[in-house]
Amino acid sequence: MIQRRTLGVLAMAAAAAAAGPALAQDVSFPTKPVRIITPFPVGGGPDGLARLVADKLSKKWGQPVLVENRPGGNGFIAIDAFKRGAKDGHDLIQLDNVHLAAYPALFKKLPYDPVADFDAILPMFRTYFFVTVPTNSPYRNVGELIADAKKSPGKLNYGSWSIGNPVHLGSELLEAMTQTQMEHVVYKETTQLYTGVANGDLAFALGSSATAGPLYRAGKLKLLAVAGPKRTAGFEAVPTVAESGGPAGFEVSGWNALATVRGLPSAVTEKIKRDVEEALAAPDVREKFTSFGYEPFLQTREQFARFVQSESQRFGDVIRKANISLD
Repeated sequence: MIQRRTLGVLAMAAAAAAAGPALAQDVSFPTKPVRIITPFPVGGGPDGLARLVADKLSKKWGQPVLVENRPGGNGFIAIDAFKRGAKDGHDLIQLDNVHLAAYPALFKKLPYDPVADFDAILPMFRTYFFVTVPTNSPYRNVGELIADAKKSPGKLNYGSWSIGNPVHLGSELLEAMTQTQMEHVVYKETTQLYTGVANGDLAFALGSSATAGPLYRAGKLKLLAVAGPKRTAGFEAVPTVAESGGPAGFEVSGWNALATVRGLPSAVTEKIKRDVEEALAAPDVREKFTSFGYEPFLQTREQFARFVQSESQRFGDVIRKANISLD
């Protein structure tokens, strides 16, 4: 099902990319206030970035661009508000990799169709996760952690803030790639999770600079490695997982995208994409990227459709192998 849907995304994205740029220059949009509906709470990084972009768009478009937070319910509350909203591009939605790539495999029946209901026109940012451990952890690198996990199957534990989020699925992927067995401990929220790491209740947890960063900067966590293809700006002393003795190619990231309703004229979607990319490139916005622990994630619509397809396949493989379900 995931493969069939994502192939549809590719075909639609390619057609839109071919038709859009020539028309986008003269399109009359927007003609009224615009909403960016987000499933993320006020005050978090995704919300902060959405508000910066909304401010830039308001000035460029001469129309109010409002951020409407609808957190909770696995993102379904925000998605329902979007589905009931304007169908002419004046309602946009902010989604992440869980909504677009993981939930189709985690739920047998979703209250939305990730292909039919959305046109994910551009990624807004990406952030790679670090392997975090207590400051007094005996592990000096990821290789030592994996060796201990192999020696004592089921003894080491790791945490996440829910079932099926990137931190959980990334840790399941690490188990699969290293042929180890570890215990997953679920916390109610991120602050509890990383406090659990700092207190030594967990052997490790994957965490971003935004979520685990405060305790790291306070000297209560260590960063063994970053689960990315290269070292992260601002954390150059932290090796990649491969450099730290872990499996090559182990990557875990969170990414965030802006989507429109499916079926808009290509001129409208291309204008939105172009203007949002311009807002994201503004110096003050890029400065915020650093403080949030984000990095730019520039892709064409066709590239992004292919990326979503690969992420869906990767998440789906992990979910099926671990027999994870949220139904």
